[in-house]
Amino acid sequence: MQSVTQLPLETLCLKSSSGVPAWRDRACAGIDEVGIGPLAGPVVAAAVLLDPDDPIEHLADSKKLSEKKREALAQHLAMQRACKALSQVPASAYVDGNKTPRLGIPCVAVVKGDQLIPQISAASIIAKVTRDAHMCKLDERYPGYGFARHKGYPTKMHLAALAELGVTPVHRRSYAPVQALLNDDVADAEGEHCV
Repeated sequence: MQSVTQLPLETLCLKSSSGVPAWRDRACAGIDEVGIGPLAGPVVAAAVLLDPDDPIEHLADSKKLSEKKREALAQHLAMQRACKALSQVPASAYVDGNKTPRLGIPCVAVVKGDQLIPQISAASIIAKVTRDAHMCKLDERYPGYGFARHKGYPTKMHLAALAELGVTPVHRRSYAPVQALLNDDVADAEGEHCV
């Protein structure tokens, strides 16, 4: 990952071969992820190419849209993507955040890019809807944890369920609250062997 400093959007703009800002070019992808902060569940990333001649209304950071609006937009984007089959390799990419992955194409990290760049907004929506659906399935598999409500984030409800029910295979063992519970379990097990 390469790190960049936060600069005004105009400064960050990649230019397409026609000289227009790359985010207005059909060959520029937007990339975002969701799920880095939660204690459980997957990290989901999405990359999206948009057609500047057919803009999608109401694109915004997925966290600022209602669940119903996110799902409607994700469905629209999925149908659009399926129709076009994304056989085109992007010429450049904007990535939400302050680091870029090595993709073999020019990339620019844009802090709060999901609020500024339509392609990143679209990727954000697809990633969030995909991860949220997965967390609802985990809620069915692991009842009592509330995954459908908190989506794996460390809420009071989730931390209480962890303390009461224990760690599941979908919990991230490297995260402090989960690690603390695992360490307590090991200490308790070792204490049982002492007489």
